[in-house]
Amino acid sequence: MKQVLIFAGTTEGRKLAELLAEAGIYCTVCVATQYGSDGMSRRKDIRVHQGRMDAFQMRNFMEEEAYLAVVDATHPFATLVSENIRHCTEELGLPYLRLKRDTQGKHGASDKGIVWYENNTSCAEALEDTEGNILLTTGSKELSAYCGSGKLPSRLYVRVLPAIESLELCRQQGIEGKQIFALQGPFSVEMNRAFIRHYQIKYMVTKESGAAGGFPEKVLAAEAEGITLCVIGSPDRGAGLTFSEVCGQLTQLTGVHLQGKKELRVALIGTGMGSKGNLTVEASEIIADADCLFGAKRLLESFSCGQEQKPYYLAEDILPCLDKLIEDQGSEEIHVAVLFSGDSGFYSGCAALYRKLSAWKEEKERQWEAGQEVELEIKLRICPGISSLSYLSAVSGVSWQEAGILSIHGRGEQKNWAADLLESVRYREKTFLLVSGAADIKIVGELLLEAGMEKCRVLAGCQLSYPDEELVDMRPEECGALAKEGLYTCLIVNEAFGEKRLVHGTPDGEFLRDKIPMTKEEIRDVAICKLRLTADAVVYDIGSGTGSVAVEIAACSSGICVYAIERREQAAELIKNNICKFHIHNITVLSAAAPEALESLPVPTHAFIGGSSGRLKEILRVLYDKNPAMRVVLTAVSLETLGEITELFGTMPAVDKEIVLIQVSRAREAGDYHLMQAENPVYICSFQFVPETSPGKESPCTHQGL
Repeated sequence: MKQVLIFAGTTEGRKLAELLAEAGIYCTVCVATQYGSDGMSRRKDIRVHQGRMDAFQMRNFMEEEAYLAVVDATHPFATLVSENIRHCTEELGLPYLRLKRDTQGKHGASDKGIVWYENNTSCAEALEDTEGNILLTTGSKELSAYCGSGKLPSRLYVRVLPAIESLELCRQQGIEGKQIFALQGPFSVEMNRAFIRHYQIKYMVTKESGAAGGFPEKVLAAEAEGITLCVIGSPDRGAGLTFSEVCGQLTQLTGVHLQGKKELRVALIGTGMGSKGNLTVEASEIIADADCLFGAKRLLESFSCGQEQKPYYLAEDILPCLDKLIEDQGSEEIHVAVLFSGDSGFYSGCAALYRKLSAWKEEKERQWEAGQEVELEIKLRICPGISSLSYLSAVSGVSWQEAGILSIHGRGEQKNWAADLLESVRYREKTFLLVSGAADIKIVGELLLEAGMEKCRVLAGCQLSYPDEELVDMRPEECGALAKEGLYTCLIVNEAFGEKRLVHGTPDGEFLRDKIPMTKEEIRDVAICKLRLTADAVVYDIGSGTGSVAVEIAACSSGICVYAIERREQAAELIKNNICKFHIHNITVLSAAAPEALESLPVPTHAFIGGSSGRLKEILRVLYDKNPAMRVVLTAVSLETLGEITELFGTMPAVDKEIVLIQVSRAREAGDYHLMQAENPVYICSFQFVPETSPGKESPCTHQGL
């Protein structure tokens, strides 16, 4: 019978025994205590031997069975036991595999506040010259080093395993019940901090036991609470094998493949405002446990735990690295953390990366099902952070419920951000704004002044959460003097905010007109309704005249992008003046003739044609070519224009064709009487283009008259 002997004292030893049993390989596991025996799986193919053995007993035990190999998975501090196991295997000619726990490397904090000692005796001697309570987490077997002189017991709080043997050792050393915490780990950072705070601990003593022993969580807790951490350095710094390497050697010895399922854990973490004090406890623990960190260089410098770092935050850079980690990493668990500033769900690159990671995960799972790769389980998670919005809200004392929330960070090329901002400020009391720096806030100040909102307050938070944090409260005219460079978040308060009108309907008299023809108020209202606009529409206003239709459309939503095309320069200037009067920022004026002016514009979703200068057919042909599914509304006053439209209606690739005649009469005073005075009747024509779906046919615009 193929059989392996394991001396277990760590979690890794238990996992190895379970993996061997699942592969059908019988194993004997030696543990020193009843507590160690209780932690082992109860399976018929795992035999557990309990009890401490000296070198002579070990040798006799190894000779009882024909073991293929002996695995030493004892604790890193059990150096004498490891030495005895190694000597016995050498004498018997048995393969000796030292399964070594990684006790060094990452711990998520600086070395400030950490004092290293060679052994427990030297640590105890140093503590005798201090004052304050001590949390001892080195285990019950080391108690004698701290209690021998009688100077420390009254200051000690000891955390030991919940085993009778441990409690008996505490009693022998004079440790009272109220000083004993009989608990089994692992312990989180927050739990460690709770111990420290509740028992007013000044010194915490720990072994350098690695991630599996909860060492990183102790380091982070001590740093957060500002106490001294006394660390007993690991004596086991010799050669050893990783879990995967031990499995590889046992595979060769047994002829049975023992490569366990790999697990890749990827956490996308919002690091908050930049300081470790704002990092959540959960995020701190995940970062401390990570084998590899990804993120911008600034974040890696701030939150690194001493592990491998890669200055990437885009999927195209990260995914190849994950593939290589899976291929190269020997351990059964691979932990990766990707760092993002602020909150993961607030204008963060986290969402885009999560989508691509999810697709990559699905592909990996398909490959495993097809037998193309080793079995791999991938777990993705997102850990939120404190956003700059919530932090600025706290610093300024201004709540963020019912506020407008916008970002112009990295949006310099997007034209409508100014329109979005002014609409939010004009109709909300509070608008929070993410910016790229002081230069953006200066531009914001200029926009507010141009829009007549000079009484707004602009609160600029600079370097929030950092030691040089600053909150500047100013008026728009003062924004230009902002000189300090750094990371900014902005809050604009407008106590004189107005109520947004739900429908268009600006009176004719409010527009600058001069002698330029204008589409009258009632005609504008019906025509705009017929357009059936959407919030993100791209609208051509062809033959814009005074720009009254363009202004009304643009005012409906800051997300709409309007192009006002007018061939007469005088009229184009008038449109610009009306834009300034109404503080509109989502209209572009083109002083040019249609259809030539349309060629270089973005693809439209809607078009209003108020004047075509006799080129209606050509304009419609260009519109159809640019978007054969767009919505079009035209107005006509003359019968000739109406005749042209009705003729085109018979040949156009369009649906939902409609012609409405509107006759408006206005009352005028005549002495004591009011008489109705008729305006010219106007025809409003509307339709929806439809694309040609028949394969191989030319555009219907070419064949059917357009």
